[in-house]
Amino acid sequence: MTLKRTAPLVLLTAAALSMTACAESQRDDSGGSGGGSADSNVKDTFTFGAAGAPELFDPLYATDGETFRVTRQIHSGLLGIKPGTADIQPELAESWEPSDDGLSWTFNLRQGVKFSDGTDFNAEAVCYNLDRMYNQKGAGQTAAEYWTYFFGTFSDDPENSLYKSCEAKDANTAVVDITRTTSSFPTILSLASFAIQSPKALEEGDANNVKAQGEGFTYPDYSMNPVGVGPYKLASYDEANKTVNLVANENWYGEAPKTKNLVFKIIPDESTRRQELQAGSIDGYDLPNPVDWKGLKDAGNNVEIRDAFNVLYIGLNPERNPKLKDLKVRQAIAYATNRDQMVKTQLPEGAAVASQFIPPAVSGYNESIQPYAYDPEKAKQLLQEAGAEGMTLKFAFPTEVSRPYMPDPQKIHAAFTKDLQAVGIKVQEVSKPWNGGYLDDVSANGAYDAWLLGWTGDYNAADNFLGTFFSSPKTNDFHTNVLPWGQQLSDDLKKADAIVDEDERATAYQDLNQQIVEKYLPAIPVSHSPPALVVSDKVEGLVPSPLTAETFDTVTVQK
Repeated sequence: MTLKRTAPLVLLTAAALSMTACAESQRDDSGGSGGGSADSNVKDTFTFGAAGAPELFDPLYATDGETFRVTRQIHSGLLGIKPGTADIQPELAESWEPSDDGLSWTFNLRQGVKFSDGTDFNAEAVCYNLDRMYNQKGAGQTAAEYWTYFFGTFSDDPENSLYKSCEAKDANTAVVDITRTTSSFPTILSLASFAIQSPKALEEGDANNVKAQGEGFTYPDYSMNPVGVGPYKLASYDEANKTVNLVANENWYGEAPKTKNLVFKIIPDESTRRQELQAGSIDGYDLPNPVDWKGLKDAGNNVEIRDAFNVLYIGLNPERNPKLKDLKVRQAIAYATNRDQMVKTQLPEGAAVASQFIPPAVSGYNESIQPYAYDPEKAKQLLQEAGAEGMTLKFAFPTEVSRPYMPDPQKIHAAFTKDLQAVGIKVQEVSKPWNGGYLDDVSANGAYDAWLLGWTGDYNAADNFLGTFFSSPKTNDFHTNVLPWGQQLSDDLKKADAIVDEDERATAYQDLNQQIVEKYLPAIPVSHSPPALVVSDKVEGLVPSPLTAETFDTVTVQK
């Protein structure tokens, strides 16, 4: 997950309840013992090749996946992610229950837990952390992007904040009040940004003292000296040698990590990561290029393919190109593009054509919807009926980037350009670097008629996909404000997200998914593509996460 996002930031404006889980955590309560294995054939270190350096170790201010990959080993949240899935499970909260109106949540906390500095985890620590996030000031508000994205605003603007208050009812019970019901709460508490940290360490490290510096920030001492409840703790960050070194947390409440030492070796170049894996200097790395999967497997490595939790789409801008206001034209583009062939030739094993804008793993997915078939003759007919024969599309793709849902944007764009030209649509090809203006051109500037983009979900809720895409008609990428149904779709999405009953909410989203692709079609859903990570054949115990939210305390490495 990362806020270097593929769609605009849309504040949570509506809502409904998520799981009212009362399940018990699967963690072992026997307590940590320092980590490591007594097996002499097992190494005491797991070395992972990271694509980038962590910016800091205070997850509240983090925005990128490489930072979260490290902080996820150090910190824990009230809720966790069930390994191998996108579903939430108990973590520091053993159970939770909403009030009848869904605005007050009672969290029953795990007992006997200590932070890595030896201080107690309890309800006061929970409220201290949530209030600390809510009370950010100045540059801290700007830096805390995930809080802004998911909770809206801070204590200086309470009317627009999802968070209201937290009360330590007793040492083991925290009551959190919110201002509106939402399907995103309490699920968002499983995100790495909202981990619970040691109040003592936060205070002593002046954790909130964030200052703006140019286009970035300077962070206080605490940001490089984290104290959490995770299975590991920070031993050192050697910037010169580009390594982050973690060691098993002896205060960890669960079963001790299988491997005592966890090292992140920072290797920005993907081909170099592959070479270092082959040389045995690292034990694994993330997002191997799909063209290398076979070679990596043939060399004896394990390519762990995650479940797809993303969607690639062709975005459309009817405000810039009025011909796109006609549903028949949008449908023609869907019929014209041979998405099945593209998936088979351009995407990795396990990818599938998308029928809607959420992947099958998300609650609210409608299994009855079929993807638009590849039918160029139907496309030509619709273009003729709409009087759009020979129309021109300014069709863009990003350069200098590879995404899990879009490993080679130029090749995908070329395939679809050929398809569009075959039905008489003229294509004006445009490209721009991903971090060199492409995202701004899509989101802020509305510079293209059509473009390639996608989204990887943060958690299992339809609103995280559909709400992000379409709930704000005046500011969304698809400019649905110029279409007669734009506001209606926005209102319906907000109503669906506010439904308390999970089954009822899922049904509402299933109906909306069908309307979106059959009645509205603001963009063309293309595919869902599984990302992968690769480890040597000596690595055991790694559980791939569709959210790329792996924890490494279960991993062992044979000598």
